[in-house]
Amino acid sequence: MNEWDNFYGPNAGYALELYERYQRDPTSVDAETRAIFERMRPLPNGATNGSSNGATATVATPHPTASVATRDTHDVVKVVLAARMARSIREFGHLAAKIDPLGSAPPGDPMLDPATHGLTDADLEALPAAIVWPNAGPEAGSCRDALEQLRAIYCGAIGYDFDHVQNYDERNWLHETVESGAHWEPLDADEQRDLLERLSQVEGFEHYLHTTFPGQKRFSIEGLDMLVPMLDELIRDAAETGAKEVLLGMAHRGRLNVLAHILGKPYAAILSEFHLAPNKDLVPSEGSMGINYGWTGDVKYHLGARRTLREGVPSTIQITMANNPSHLEFVNPVVEGFTRAAQDKRDQPSAPVQNSDAAWAIVIHGDAAFPGEGVVAETLNLSRLPGYQTGGTIHLIANNQVGFTTEPDEARSTIYAADLAKGFEIPILHVNADDPAACLAAVRLARMYRQRFHRDFLIDLIGYRRWGHNEGDEPAFTQPLLYERIAAHPTVRAIFADELVAAGVIGENEADEMLREAGDQLRQAAEEVKTGRYQPEQGELRASSPLSSYRTAIDAATLRELNAALLARPDGFTSNAKLERLLQRRGDALDRENGVDWAHAESLAFAAILAEGTPIRLSGQDTERGTFSQRHLVLHDARTGARYVPLQSIPQAHASFAVYNSPLSEAAAIGFEYGYSVHAQEAFVLWEAQFGDFANAGQAMIDQFLAAARAKWRQHPSLTLLLPHGYEGQGPEHSSGRIERYLQLAAEDNLRVANCTTAAQYYHLLRAQAASLADSPRPLVLFTPKSLLRNPLAASSLHDLAEGHFRPVLADALEREIDASERDAVRRLILSSGKVAVDLGGAAQKQPAMAQVVAVARVEQLYPFPEREIERLFASYRNVREIVWLQEEPRNMGAWSYIESHLRRTLPTNATLRYIGRPERASVAEGDAEMHLREQARILDEAFD
Repeated sequence: MNEWDNFYGPNAGYALELYERYQRDPTSVDAETRAIFERMRPLPNGATNGSSNGATATVATPHPTASVATRDTHDVVKVVLAARMARSIREFGHLAAKIDPLGSAPPGDPMLDPATHGLTDADLEALPAAIVWPNAGPEAGSCRDALEQLRAIYCGAIGYDFDHVQNYDERNWLHETVESGAHWEPLDADEQRDLLERLSQVEGFEHYLHTTFPGQKRFSIEGLDMLVPMLDELIRDAAETGAKEVLLGMAHRGRLNVLAHILGKPYAAILSEFHLAPNKDLVPSEGSMGINYGWTGDVKYHLGARRTLREGVPSTIQITMANNPSHLEFVNPVVEGFTRAAQDKRDQPSAPVQNSDAAWAIVIHGDAAFPGEGVVAETLNLSRLPGYQTGGTIHLIANNQVGFTTEPDEARSTIYAADLAKGFEIPILHVNADDPAACLAAVRLARMYRQRFHRDFLIDLIGYRRWGHNEGDEPAFTQPLLYERIAAHPTVRAIFADELVAAGVIGENEADEMLREAGDQLRQAAEEVKTGRYQPEQGELRASSPLSSYRTAIDAATLRELNAALLARPDGFTSNAKLERLLQRRGDALDRENGVDWAHAESLAFAAILAEGTPIRLSGQDTERGTFSQRHLVLHDARTGARYVPLQSIPQAHASFAVYNSPLSEAAAIGFEYGYSVHAQEAFVLWEAQFGDFANAGQAMIDQFLAAARAKWRQHPSLTLLLPHGYEGQGPEHSSGRIERYLQLAAEDNLRVANCTTAAQYYHLLRAQAASLADSPRPLVLFTPKSLLRNPLAASSLHDLAEGHFRPVLADALEREIDASERDAVRRLILSSGKVAVDLGGAAQKQPAMAQVVAVARVEQLYPFPEREIERLFASYRNVREIVWLQEEPRNMGAWSYIESHLRRTLPTNATLRYIGRPERASVAEGDAEMHLREQARILDEAFD
């Protein structure tokens, strides 16, 4: 008996494919399989079979032996080939799916052709259906019938593309669900009428805007109209599963329509934004609101909204659409941060408790931007990470089949716009936007998958763009043939209406009446705007309270209790001996003068904040330990590897503490934490860069969201950025956090920018930032040290923490009584900030003679500029003749270009202002340690020259 007799049916097909691979390249199969094939006798006579490239080739395949024929009663080779064809349909059927509403032919694949497999209709008719599809219905009598049914499923209006999912249970569930048709729910007559009415509202809205405001930008949804009913369905699904919130993100395409029909933004509000837009002949008008009411506002298709939906859903649900600038996909991580904030319960000690069913994230992408913008991949990478996953985001690509004027083959290196998601094992459906039933089936499958596996799902909604990129463009300039087809193509509403008329669901004129009613509602809203009955919302933005005004000192006894709690360990926990020796030194640090270093002060600040009931979320690159091995907020059992987080176990805590190592990402990580801070306004949210300059990669997120959100959108982020900064000879990439960039962004009380020099200042600043969440939330950009982390000159004592508050300026003249004659002798006052200020203090101690005529002060808060404190400082030195700003950054970087004008406004009458630091340079720092030391020495020498 031949060993091949042990394989039959689909198993024979699998074994045969492995053997073919082995014959071509023995190393292409695993060692165990290779050993089996080496022991087995060669296959009997050759037979005709299909190679993977679709060409017919002769390969060694088993001729059925008598025993196999007896057992199966069918030619085993035909069985194997039929099973292979069924698998090909499941795997490649999407390549033949009819997913383009404009009718272009799908690419197809030879593996979908029986001839490629050496099969004829007669072969397939002779085999039973169960060979390729055990669950085929009774109408599938033969293998040929079953394959036709599979082809109808996998090559219809939905292309099912998920064979890249490597988890067997997920992949098997997807195939079984798709083949059972469980996600197809036929609409009854009333539901069909409701859907037609919804499509009439969507189309009527766009038609009215197009004819009333010709040439104004609106980024029409036309060609992707089914997006709105699909969102309706998803929101109902979310409500049915008990979700209390849906968080929505999207770019411009269709945004106004979604705002109107999903978020419930009044037509009058949208129309008023069009009326406010100036008339421009050459550039289509943007339009904006709110510029006279204390904020600058933004264009209408960047704005977000919030709505509480009570009708038409099983339970009340809140829908939030995130504001989004023209950086199309940068909203993706923001929405994920919103969603995680909505899912986390933070009012109890320990780690936050996540309920992924409490909120859903839905993100709508562009077909050109999805593969084109790197933040998409960064965000998809968050989808299964413990600190960032949201229990499954539903992604939809609003696929126009053209990006602005760029063809797909010029914009991506893949067949589909969605292919990037395959690297993250996200199931993909490609669906024809002109087939309402298929579109609704797609979102049902997405919902079913999310609820079963709590993982991301992507729907590639293939439509078109009826007009140009914006309505002032002429698309026929660049895509003449495409737009010839679009001009002749009916809308999905018209197609669906004809189907309903033909089926007798509606009368001949009923669809037109629905469209007229939609237009009447818009005309009525326009009348409200015209007559002044609709008034846009007004409001003022409040100024923030100074950080120095918050009470941040707590009594020494409480600090000692918190310190002891942080050093406690659970029974049976085996610490790393070396690390535990370092941490236990903190036990008596409060009794030593300047015994509290930077990381110790941070831990005490966090503990005190938690004790006051403010939850904390800290994330970043290697943040649990700290880039410089200084923090160690997460301890690992030396024997078991189990984690222990002291701040989650201290008995004084009244809120949650979360700390996560982020992926090596900046844009998505910052965006996520920004979104978390906006949605969880009571939480103290911090993100730390491994080195300050790493935040460069998230600059768009910082510019467009963090710095501008308050002025553009009246949003109130409070995210704290911790950016290690300081010149220690580590080269240009690990020196500068680019202070100048944040100071250029600082205006209208939008940010706080600080560069502290002592552990106590850091302690009080963190405490003040947390306290400000209740009444003055603002982002804090904090330049943290590297060498100062363990520098005794930056350490503090217990009384520094137990007394006082954050001080924007540190100077002897402000902090202690100095003899008037000493102050009057001072001729030069040197101002600096951050690590170089500590270097300057050390250099001053070596210049006792110069100390009589030179005074130094540290500017700890750069923005808002501490004008009152600086004026007091200048006034205390009546005879000063020279004010010096000293920095270690090049002259065209650092704080100089910002602070010069502020200092000149407050300069004493008889004093001059001078700069000391590196000259203007293209790179931020020297790449050679010896050159660095020479430059640092020159700067400090010049200060006392």
